[in-house]
Amino acid sequence: MRFNFLLSLSLLLTLLLAGPPARAQTDTTVYNLTLRQEPVNKAGKTVMGMTVNGGIPGPTIRFKEGGYAVIYVKNEMDVETSVHWHGLLLPNFYDGVPYLNTPPIEPGQTQKYEFALRQSGTYWYHSHTMLQEQSGVYGSIVIEPKQERLTYDKDLVLVLSDWTNQKPQNVLRFLKRGTEWYNIRKGTATPLNRVVARGAFGAQLNFWKQRMEGFDIADIYYDAFLVNGQPVQQYPEFRPGERVRLRIINGAASTQFWMTFGGDAPLLVAADGQDVVPVARNKTFIAVAETYDFLVTVPANGQLELRAMAQDGSGTTSAYLGTGPVLAAQVLPRPDKIGLMQQMAQMKMRMGAPALKFRPHHVDPQQMKENWGMQMDKKSQDGQMGGMKMGGHQMGADKPMAGMDMDGSKMSKQPAQPKPDMAGMPMKDKKKTAGMNMPADTAHAGHQMPMKGMKTAANKPMAGMNMGGQKKAGGMDMGADKSMAGMDMGGMDMFAEYNYDYLRAPQKTAYADTVPAREILLNLTGNMQRYIWSMNGVPLSSADKIPIRSNQLTRITYNNLTMMHHPMHLHGHFFRVVNENGDYSPLKHTVNVPPMQQVTIEVLGTEPGDWFLHCHILYHMMGGMARIASYDTPRDPRLKGAPLSNLLAETNHYYNWGRLDVASQMSSLNLTSSNLRNQFNLSVEYGWNRNWETEATYERYLYDYLRVFGGVNVENSRRRAAPAPTEQGPGRMTNETSTTAVAGLRFFTPYMFNLDARIDNKLRPRLSLGREIMIFPRLAAFGYYEFQADFGWVNKLENNRSFSKEVVWSTGLEYLLSRNFSLVGSYDNRFGGGGGLSIRF
Repeated sequence: MRFNFLLSLSLLLTLLLAGPPARAQTDTTVYNLTLRQEPVNKAGKTVMGMTVNGGIPGPTIRFKEGGYAVIYVKNEMDVETSVHWHGLLLPNFYDGVPYLNTPPIEPGQTQKYEFALRQSGTYWYHSHTMLQEQSGVYGSIVIEPKQERLTYDKDLVLVLSDWTNQKPQNVLRFLKRGTEWYNIRKGTATPLNRVVARGAFGAQLNFWKQRMEGFDIADIYYDAFLVNGQPVQQYPEFRPGERVRLRIINGAASTQFWMTFGGDAPLLVAADGQDVVPVARNKTFIAVAETYDFLVTVPANGQLELRAMAQDGSGTTSAYLGTGPVLAAQVLPRPDKIGLMQQMAQMKMRMGAPALKFRPHHVDPQQMKENWGMQMDKKSQDGQMGGMKMGGHQMGADKPMAGMDMDGSKMSKQPAQPKPDMAGMPMKDKKKTAGMNMPADTAHAGHQMPMKGMKTAANKPMAGMNMGGQKKAGGMDMGADKSMAGMDMGGMDMFAEYNYDYLRAPQKTAYADTVPAREILLNLTGNMQRYIWSMNGVPLSSADKIPIRSNQLTRITYNNLTMMHHPMHLHGHFFRVVNENGDYSPLKHTVNVPPMQQVTIEVLGTEPGDWFLHCHILYHMMGGMARIASYDTPRDPRLKGAPLSNLLAETNHYYNWGRLDVASQMSSLNLTSSNLRNQFNLSVEYGWNRNWETEATYERYLYDYLRVFGGVNVENSRRRAAPAPTEQGPGRMTNETSTTAVAGLRFFTPYMFNLDARIDNKLRPRLSLGREIMIFPRLAAFGYYEFQADFGWVNKLENNRSFSKEVVWSTGLEYLLSRNFSLVGSYDNRFGGGGGLSIRF
């Protein structure tokens, strides 16, 4: 007996000294992902795409909560790549942002990712290298919970995405040059004739005054919208009466979708992988990079349709579950962009906040917030909001609007009262929740802080604001969806339908009062003319890191000063989206910020390292709307040879474009190479009357609308000289060539005129003004006026006058045939009139 006791004690000591036992083989799930460049056909044309294990999207990889993931990613492409595990809590080194926390995967190389699985839910993965995500490098992740809290028969992953047959680099280059072609191509342009016909010319002038062409929703024309890689998917294997968990992922590069369902309203049960109190919703907005889980029941005698419409109404994709007659989903109307422009013009909003500040390291975010966005008059400051009922403003948690005090110490701590678990669900649907166990103490990933003395950042409703007004949709109680009085746009309510008030966590998520907190204001800023995106007017390449402190609370307010939606994603964390549910505000990894609205999130510092924070619209991120959130921890030595400067440079590349006009009276060539602050231009004009001019300049952007420039101008004028006293007739033709150095300012003015003010080395000032207006679909009118004076300060003219002047002007029409070709008719007082072809490249 004594021997057995001593043996057992010896074995126990051996185990303790040896450390924890090796992970069991059954606890580890291993995947191999191979990335290749392959021909694909997603929209009627075979183009080169990027596949994961031969498909677009890549395979669904499944794990078990509490297990261990090992993923080998092999790069068989001829360019470097990367994979980011979107929404997962993992060690910083495996997050997958090249040059920031993970080395890039070079051609021919295999990279191993490994991490413990600390959560459950629906997530996804995608490349974080340049624009590869648009080419097909994305796929889905499902992590099963240790104990399932919902009852369903099957699940189905649906990945929504967008597809262009163009090379993504060419898409961004085309956006950088500034053009309306994509809106024309998808039928969402608002030319002047339509504006005038709607009585909206005053609203148009208001937008032009603020350097805005019109109300913008989406930037790019897409050849197709896809669900699981196809425009339409059929799933006949689902049988009548089966309850299915739809795991819906918006894996699009830049498209947000409105989702509608056939049949009864489905139950939304999870957002961004985290459980929410189930709520019936038949119309839901899903921003880029978000995930939503719904429970649906396959109809007894038909097939159920999920319909996803692109936010601007330019296309749809559908999935069908079951067999038989189709239970069609609601068809939503296309947004009325002219109507939205009229509504925005009626509101006191100052648009056009600079995306490129003059002094990027001397920016006052609060001052920017007060100067742009919603402009409040005295009545507004008294709580009336200019007489508008703001029941549905995106804040949800009743945050102060632009220009109001955001000091966290002055925030009301009045918690919202808990709602029943079935909040927002009609009583007749209560039976649908049978078998669901949604205890109030359900654990959430990454939130283990003490809950005593809960603190909510939700303010009281502002005096004079109507916070009620629940609306019905198709007989379904929409719960927290509020409407702004007078702002309903045919089902596309400009503010209310984008808030998150319908999302309620099943347990309290607020942090204790004792947790130290700090406030950060990030104004979201952009410039559509040059396609630059930033925060506080500072793009990523010029930005400082956002400090995150361990075990402290960082409260970030996103204040959107643009006309575009921005889904903001923070890597490696879940955060609270503060809404009207107060202590029960939901946890997410991506939050959509609508135009001219603001959203506040709260981040607890529990994940050391440097993490990416960015708009998940791929082209906005690559345009500069990104930051590094840093715990100021030492850089991982495994990143040696992968400098951070490479990541910063990705948003500051030079993009090149040109235009060639060949007409009956003249030809011209314009070439441009531009990054954020630097631009090189070359222009050549040649008339068949042998008059010509060429100019090469370098420009430096001081901020969005103002740049200084210098260069060389060479001009030849062929004219008839006066006959000599001994000669007869009209005189002979002479060529006069002038070469001058030029310097000056170029300014993009209110009402969208391009102004050029310069002086040359002969001290001759010159002023020119140009403008283009789309008057009909595809048809634009343009005009140019130039005035040059010569005071004779350097060289007296031959006739000894001390002052002379020269006027150059041109006007014309351009009809857009396609993205690259136009028909042009014009008159120039130097070259005469005529017509021809314009080629963009």
